[in-house]
Amino acid sequence: PVLVESLLVFAIVLSVHAVVWDRFSWCAVALAVQAFYVQFKWDRLLQLGGAVFQFRGAANSGLLPASMVIPLLGVVMKERCRAAGIVYFERFGIVVASTGMLLALFLSVIAVGITKPVPTNTCILTGIAGSVIIYTMKHSLAVSEVIEVLEVLLIFVYLSMILLYLLPRCFTPGEALLVLGGVSFVLNQLIKRSLNVIEGRGDPIDFFLLVAVVGVVLLGLFFTVLFIFMDSGTWISSMFFHMMTAVLGLGVIMPWLYRLIQRNPLFWLFQFLFQTQTRLYLLMYWTFLAASACGVVFYQNAKRSSESKKHQASTITRKYFHFVVVATYVPGLIYDRQLLYVAAVLCLAVFIFLEYIRYFRIKPFGQTLRHLLSLFLDERDSGPLILTHIYLLLGMSLPVWLFPRSCAPKGTLSGAGALVPYSGVLAVGVGDTIASVFGSTMGEIKWPGTKKTFEGTMTAIFAQIIAVALILIFDSSVNLNSSYAWILASVSLVSLLEAFTTQIDNLLLPLYLQIMLMA
Repeated sequence: PVLVESLLVFAIVLSVHAVVWDRFSWCAVALAVQAFYVQFKWDRLLQLGGAVFQFRGAANSGLLPASMVIPLLGVVMKERCRAAGIVYFERFGIVVASTGMLLALFLSVIAVGITKPVPTNTCILTGIAGSVIIYTMKHSLAVSEVIEVLEVLLIFVYLSMILLYLLPRCFTPGEALLVLGGVSFVLNQLIKRSLNVIEGRGDPIDFFLLVAVVGVVLLGLFFTVLFIFMDSGTWISSMFFHMMTAVLGLGVIMPWLYRLIQRNPLFWLFQFLFQTQTRLYLLMYWTFLAASACGVVFYQNAKRSSESKKHQASTITRKYFHFVVVATYVPGLIYDRQLLYVAAVLCLAVFIFLEYIRYFRIKPFGQTLRHLLSLFLDERDSGPLILTHIYLLLGMSLPVWLFPRSCAPKGTLSGAGALVPYSGVLAVGVGDTIASVFGSTMGEIKWPGTKKTFEGTMTAIFAQIIAVALILIFDSSVNLNSSYAWILASVSLVSLLEAFTTQIDNLLLPLYLQIMLMA
């Protein structure tokens, strides 16, 4: 499975390289080759227990698929914005690609450094790839951009040391690279924009995303350190938690957001949410869906009998939530993408805050949340945090958040790029869900070395093609310009990757589909 997964990632890298064909795409190829070799060193370290931190079990390191996501996103973003003539975001794409390559190289150097005996061939390969990438960065980046890349690397190093120590068995090395690398980049962007505020410049919804992500992460770090010295399960600690959340929210996060958008954040949010009648209808519809999802959680827990405490929700029950998210995102993508953008940010903040309450056992809801969510755990939730539902939200939302609006004339890209905001819906909401449901109920031919089935994968590809046809019917802004063969190839590669990867597919698949569609 690891070799097939690597082969699929190489196919995606070479597809992007064939389209872009510049010095950065060559660097991506070099990075993929060295990550392939280093991945086996990481896998050996995980098997022997020689890794510095405790990583998630029952999965390989995932270094190769994770290493290529951020660089490829930067490369395709740079190419799209260069074609649109937007120089600022073309340079931003170069910075993203360079940052992703440097973070991946850093993880590779760590693996090579702690492997005993020292793997000479892998060291040479890593040195060659690193030299090519650094040489390219030297001749492509301005001094300020080099400093920005190094800042992200520094933040990533410190965040990794803190969070991987505090949260054992929550991530594989690849997942840590994706999640912590993304958070590091967002934090650096927020600091950079806070220091260079120009009134009227920048979209408030972009600032809202940056502040919300950084705010909830800092909140979690603060309480994690605090509850080392306090018992978080007492009423006094719980009162202190709620009080400090209000203080940090109103005293730090709100003023920070006010400085960036130059208006009262609460008034701006209220005005934004209820600006049109369409938004009011969408909010009412989403409230109904949220209530129905909560109803399913309560109903499934009520069915759990006292003698079957080890009973877990079935695959079909868990995939019901995927159908709910599809029903949530599709109307938002068709009728009001800006509202969906903001609503997804709010939902992410709420999800993470509720996970803090569950993890720290904050009264009065902490223990109740632990009991309710334990029914929906799977083998990927082996650490102290339950992250599967947050990954599902991220997988659906990242294509919306990362869509290069400034480089898209009339709010949409041409060709297959018009489907970029739908990447999460197609890869996770439709593809992963259909593959899981049909594979577990009717699948008989298993892919070698995996639990996934051939029937599930083929059904997923077919379902995504039907979904694309429905999007063409209902969303008039989508114009594929006869790029059907590329869409079919993209959907097929990502569906095959879902069958063979042991990483969090909710996070990985939408990003790879977005990369292919943007290319």
